[in-house]
Amino acid sequence: MPEVTLVEAVNLALGRAMADDPDVVVLGEDVGVNGGVFRATVGLQERFGPERVLDTPLAELLISGLCVGMAAQGLRPVGEIQFMGFIYPCLDQLVNHASRIRNRTQGRLTCPMVLRTPHGAGIRAPEHHSESTEAMLAHIPGLRVVMPSSPERAYGLLLAAIRDPDPVVFLEPTRLYRAAKSEVEDNGEALPLDTAFVLREGRDVTLVSWGAMLKETMAAADALADEGIAAEVVDLATLKPYDESTVLGSVAKTGRCVIVHEAAHTGGFGAEIAALIAERGLSSLLAPVARVTGYDTIVPMARLEQRYMPSVGRIAAAARKACQYN
Repeated sequence: MPEVTLVEAVNLALGRAMADDPDVVVLGEDVGVNGGVFRATVGLQERFGPERVLDTPLAELLISGLCVGMAAQGLRPVGEIQFMGFIYPCLDQLVNHASRIRNRTQGRLTCPMVLRTPHGAGIRAPEHHSESTEAMLAHIPGLRVVMPSSPERAYGLLLAAIRDPDPVVFLEPTRLYRAAKSEVEDNGEALPLDTAFVLREGRDVTLVSWGAMLKETMAAADALADEGIAAEVVDLATLKPYDESTVLGSVAKTGRCVIVHEAAHTGGFGAEIAALIAERGLSSLLAPVARVTGYDTIVPMARLEQRYMPSVGRIAAAARKACQYN
C-alpha cells in the first residue's frame, strides 16, 4: 500500500471519483493545465480531458455559481477556491442557492456539489491565504463543512463529500498538505461524514480539535502522557453537522474538555462545542470547559505567525489546569 501526503490523497480521491462516475467534473483556477496551486489536481486533465477538468477565469463567484447550476442539473461538480481568503464571493451562492435548493424545491432538486479550499495558516503566506473562518460556513443551514486531518481521512471524506446529495465545503489544512505521509489504499472506500474520530483513548481530559491543529493536539497528548495525564483526542472531522454523541461520550468519561482551534477566539466553532457540553453534559464536568485558540486579530505575517497559532505548550497547560480540578 503506497504512502502518500494529504494533498496526494486529495488527488487520489478526485481521480477515483471521476473514474467511477462520469458526472463528476472538476473546475477552478489553474486546476487543469497547471494542476492546481498546490498540485492537488495534477494529471487529472490529462486523464479525463478539458471537458471534465475545466480551467476557469479568476472569478470565485463564477466558480461557485457554475457548481450550483451543474449540480442542480445532475452533475457532481468539485470546485476549487485557491485559498480560503478568496471564498467570500462564493457566500452569495452558498447561502442563497446551494444550501436552499433542497428546501426551495421540496426535495425535487438537490445540490451535490463540493467546494474545496485550502484552510489555515502556517505556510508563511500573506493574510488572505491564511484564513480559518469555518465557523462562518458552519452557521449556514443546509451546508456540510468537512475538514480532514490526515491523508487517509482526506481520501475517504472527500469521496463521501463528492457522493453526498447535498452541498459540502471541504476545507483542506494547508499546513498538513505535505507534513507527513501515511498509507492510503485507492480502493474507492469512503469514510462516514458527520462522524468524529477518536484518535487516542484517555481517561483524564478530552482534547477536541480539527484540521491542522490535530498535529499540535496529538503532540500535547504525548507530552501529557509523560506526566501521567491520559488525554483522549477527538478529531471532529465534520463540523456541520458534527458528531455530538462522540464529544459528549468522551466528556462523560473524562469529566474535562479542552477545545483547540486556530481560528480567532470570539465566535469560533469551539464556542458551539462548549455550549453543547454546557447544555447536555454539565453534570459530567469536573472542570470548566477551556478553549485554546488563535487571537482576535488578523493572522499576522510570517515572522509572528507561529505566535498566533495555538502551541503544544498552550494546549498542554490548559489540560493541566483542567486536571487540577477534582
